[in-house]
Amino acid sequence: MQVGAATGRILADLGVRQVFGVVGSGNFHVTNALIDAGAAFVAARHESGAATMADAYGRVAGQVAAVSVHQGCGLTNAMTGITEAAKSRTPMIVLAAEANDPRSNFYVDQDALARSVGAVSMRVTSAADAVETAVAAYRRAVDDRRTVVLNLPLAAQAEELTGWTVPVPPESTPPPVSPDALARLAAALTASERPVFIAGRGARSPAARDAIQSLAQRCGALLATSAAAKGLFHDDPWSLDVSGGFASPLAAELIRGADVIVGWGCALNMWTMRHGELVAPGTTVVQVDIHDDALGRHRAIDLGVAGDVAATATAVTVAGGVRYRTDQVSRRIAAECSWRDVPFDDASTADRIDPRTLTIALDDLLPAERTVCVDSGNFMGYPSMFLSVPDELGFCFTQAFQSIGLGLASAVGAAIAQPARLTVAALGDGGAAMSIAELDTVARLGLNMIVVVYNDDAYGAEVHHFGPDGHDLGTVRFPETDLASTARGFGLDGVTVRGSGDLDAVASWLAGARSRPLLVDAKIVDDGGSWWLKDAFRGH
Repeated sequence: MQVGAATGRILADLGVRQVFGVVGSGNFHVTNALIDAGAAFVAARHESGAATMADAYGRVAGQVAAVSVHQGCGLTNAMTGITEAAKSRTPMIVLAAEANDPRSNFYVDQDALARSVGAVSMRVTSAADAVETAVAAYRRAVDDRRTVVLNLPLAAQAEELTGWTVPVPPESTPPPVSPDALARLAAALTASERPVFIAGRGARSPAARDAIQSLAQRCGALLATSAAAKGLFHDDPWSLDVSGGFASPLAAELIRGADVIVGWGCALNMWTMRHGELVAPGTTVVQVDIHDDALGRHRAIDLGVAGDVAATATAVTVAGGVRYRTDQVSRRIAAECSWRDVPFDDASTADRIDPRTLTIALDDLLPAERTVCVDSGNFMGYPSMFLSVPDELGFCFTQAFQSIGLGLASAVGAAIAQPARLTVAALGDGGAAMSIAELDTVARLGLNMIVVVYNDDAYGAEVHHFGPDGHDLGTVRFPETDLASTARGFGLDGVTVRGSGDLDAVASWLAGARSRPLLVDAKIVDDGGSWWLKDAFRGH
């Protein structure tokens, strides 16, 4: 068997069961070998979409996925999606064919491309190292939670490989946690009166969730998550939902009132801590992360604990106590913590709907078993905070690179990972237009999906950031479009929503056979700039 095909077979044997890509001449054989070995393949309409689908699939399914791209331009097309995955430390393998000759039109420095966005670059150079390199790429992705670009030069792919054996890797165990660090963490929690735990992407597992909740119960801590881990504590009455720019007024107040904040697998970055505004003077800040290079990377901390989140939370011995879990706090969380509990004046007009009114109505209409995938843009706080999710796997948040246009593709990957749930793709009109080719993928696969476009005919973030200063906004406003008709052209059902009454069509679709995915073109009012927007531009 030639090396190209053998590489696909090896990765399938190691455990790759899902592949996304755009197939050209350079990646034809490796892709077909994966399929022949039992992997499922989804043909995207653009390589960036393929990479984002694989990223989302990995986040929701908890399994490493592969992306297959042509040499040169196939890889460059995929780079935005690869960057998002690399910044998010999504275990993912990019199978990139590679031109051998620098004179080739397809030649680019693929090593430099991968490294420039934080991905790991590896290369199969010949039949002699094909097995070792493919196995190393898989292990690096899984064990170190890295996005790996595995370059496959055309000449190496054509070599013959016979009689290989895929080695069984040793079982990996997390390193033990320092007893001194555990003692210091226990002492900080024992001395605290108002502890708050904030869980991040590194705590998105049942074992970590259960261990954190158990410790929080013992020491009277309130619970919150980063945006990426939304839903982790969905059913817990002491949950404040998301910390940071999306936090409700009460959540922000209670987090700011903490005397000890512990980040569990959480970067505690400017977004999660609202540029430091949620850390009161004198608050003890602790960070627990399995990657010791993450400790203190984004902000000053008083204690860094290098260790597995679940193991660390389980090992901490702390004296019991009510602490922050008082009756008064309990009553306030129940009555005020959800954004739905925050009063607002409905700004809907005769032909435009308030995005809060829209999203609250959708939250009531949609089934509870859902996966919400959110694109980037001024609108994104509404689906993120007004749509509930059943657990941490019900929310896919591709915001590590802050690129618009990734939401639809992430919804495709999430829908394939969890086909029994209704997938909700929440997009702005800018991101929808940028990724519109993937509506073909949604329709072709017949996905269990509703696409909601928050359509203000503009790049809303720029409108609301630059508009108050009197700038000409002609570059960021666009004529009105009929996205519902466009969706029908791709083979979806499509409805236009201008007011609450128009949502009857959505209710009818939900109650029906759902034989085709649905796109909702929601014409929303100008919201004057969403509440989190100032934090977004401070982060630039």
